[in-house]
Amino acid sequence: MSDRASVPVAAPGPALGPIARDALAGLLLSMADDEFVIGFSDSEWTGIAPILEEDVAMSSIAQDELGHARAIYELLAGFLGDGRDADAIAYDREPEAYRHARLLDHPRGDWAETIARRFLYDTADAARLAAIGDGWPPLAELVAKIRREERYHVMHAQVWVDRLAGAGGEARERFVAALEALASDASTVLATPEGEAALVEAGILTHPMAVAADAWRAEVTSTLAPLAIRLDLPPAPAAADARTGHSEAFRWLWGEFTSVRRSEPGATW
Repeated sequence: MSDRASVPVAAPGPALGPIARDALAGLLLSMADDEFVIGFSDSEWTGIAPILEEDVAMSSIAQDELGHARAIYELLAGFLGDGRDADAIAYDREPEAYRHARLLDHPRGDWAETIARRFLYDTADAARLAAIGDGWPPLAELVAKIRREERYHVMHAQVWVDRLAGAGGEARERFVAALEALASDASTVLATPEGEAALVEAGILTHPMAVAADAWRAEVTSTLAPLAIRLDLPPAPAAADARTGHSEAFRWLWGEFTSVRRSEPGATW
């Protein structure tokens, strides 16, 4: 896709206090890690998707996500100013240091599982992006670009939700089973970030993530109810619980996406 998100050149905006700065750094890291992990995971469909059109579509979506991750990591690197670049933040951490949502700890699985995870993640991510305000202009400008691409991800997922759920038989059974297996972790994308009150006060968030989560649940219900699918989506835990303690599936994925970096120090992406 052309016009892939890139880091905006913008004034830094009003000065932030230490609590807001820490909270913003945590928010940027969690957003970038989410995009990076799901983008890398779904890139594994390249060459093996069920049909040729989906081979191209999923590859493009994965590339979008990795581009978004890179742009957010670059924002974070500039914000922290600790000498690390985007590559170092993305690749030079141990698995325990990643702050992606527990939803993304689930393995890629089969096509039904991938679409279920995609649908739950993309709709939750859309709700999160809609909560980003203009309190820190570099992030606000980047999110405006990201949202233009992400809306196509949601549309793609919803088309496949209708297709799998409407197919009946094994296709529907696998898809519904995948949704039910992921439901307990789905809301972790919208977990309350540490220092949320400071982010809202600074205008970096326009409303708490709990409000975004309510909007997301309504969106999921409006999509699934006409397909006779009822999904119980529990509230998200705090970020400290929703974004730590990663699975063995993620540890395997980490080994894959860090292998080149670890074998060739200084490699760039």
